[in-house]
Amino acid sequence: MGKPLTELSRLEAILCDAASGLDCQKVAGGYDEVGDESLWRAARRNEVEPHLAHALMKARGRDRVPDRWREAHEEVHRRISAYMSEMDEVAGRLDWEGIRMVALKNAGIARGIHDCPGCCPMGDLDVLVEKRDFRRAHQVMLDAGYNFEFRSPLEEAELEAAEAGGGAEYWKTLAGGEKLWFELQWRPVAGRWIRPDQEPSAEELMGRSVAIEGTRVRLLSPEDNLLQVSLHTAKHTYVRAPGFRLHTDVDRIARRQKIDWDVFLSRVEKLQVRTAVYFSLAIPALIFGTPIPSEVLKRLEPSPPKKALVMRWIERAGLFNPDERKFGRAAFVLFTSLMYDDFGGFWRGIFPDREWMRERYGFSNGLLLPYYHARRVVNLVARRVGT
Repeated sequence: MGKPLTELSRLEAILCDAASGLDCQKVAGGYDEVGDESLWRAARRNEVEPHLAHALMKARGRDRVPDRWREAHEEVHRRISAYMSEMDEVAGRLDWEGIRMVALKNAGIARGIHDCPGCCPMGDLDVLVEKRDFRRAHQVMLDAGYNFEFRSPLEEAELEAAEAGGGAEYWKTLAGGEKLWFELQWRPVAGRWIRPDQEPSAEELMGRSVAIEGTRVRLLSPEDNLLQVSLHTAKHTYVRAPGFRLHTDVDRIARRQKIDWDVFLSRVEKLQVRTAVYFSLAIPALIFGTPIPSEVLKRLEPSPPKKALVMRWIERAGLFNPDERKFGRAAFVLFTSLMYDDFGGFWRGIFPDREWMRERYGFSNGLLLPYYHARRVVNLVARRVGT
């Protein structure tokens, strides 16, 4: 059984302080207390070396920080700066074709909210376009020199299947030698266990999005941004890679954007995602002190037995050390079932309506619906794709 999230080890607490970026002097004091080598190993396991480096440099000055810390920060700063320049380039190409593009998750945070690219490590860029623009955007990506290819060996680069599934992946080698993966989506979350009716439409989100000064890239409205990253965090079951660093998305948006909490709550409740969003807000509130109003958490809070069960499961899996195995297949399915607000929602998640099934799987004969429902169940349990 893992420890309660309120009982972090000293090392874990230092990592959290560094990731939140609020008290650099406190991080520097923790560094002196536990020692350079122990903290370096812990930071590397949890992929937050640049966050620690930033805090140490801010607290003590660049010249008083060991080389390996500075180099870790500089490498991420250079790579993410290159990613941001490329995203600006793609957004400009899309805008020329009359296509608006929103940067999602860490891409949006790095471009429009957070002021240090070195503290925004990410493995790819995720962007949103409207479904009606998806095929034209696909051609823009190809014309910009991108290769249409999925990272998963289970997925084939086939445009119709990508469009039906909600998005496509591309890669390109940048001028500095970095290989950039770029994910073009028309579904804002696109989780296999996320019910289709639990995602706001790209058209809705685009209509409320805001411009980022100096670029054609757009950012979700504060309430939409917080909701989208909360659903993404739940999609990762709160603990899978990149581990506790995943929760910095909620923390940064809640601290740096002005949230209309009444609007946010109304959208959460409309989509029936109270349970999933509750834990996405409650965890960073516990480990980072993220300023989530208590009345917001109270309104979203699941029943005491369900809350206790989910928290025990999260604590047992552990937020830290993301490379460790977190869930077996059966455990993943059971845990995910707890994220629905009620059993009816869980049932609709497994067995979507006829119209959605026809659009997703491309059949016309209604007699085939039971077959495709069975196929969906198998894929939900056994595979990442085809759902």
